[in-house]
Amino acid sequence: MLIAFLTTGRIIFSAFFAITFIILIFFSFKKDAKYLNQYYEKAPTGILIGIILFFALLFGYVIW
Repeated sequence: MLIAFLTTGRIIFSAFFAITFIILIFFSFKKDAKYLNQYYEKAPTGILIGIILFFALLFGYVIW
């Protein structure tokens, strides 16, 4: 069933989309990196804690 869903056109489109998205995110972050440290000094730590907390809650909900 999954093989019928993954046609050649969809695989090409998804690969192109993923590569383009990653490149755009990389250049956007590179452009804004100098301002991120200036205005958001503790943002990476907060984001990391938030992501860990999210997955911990999600995992706890699934296990329970």
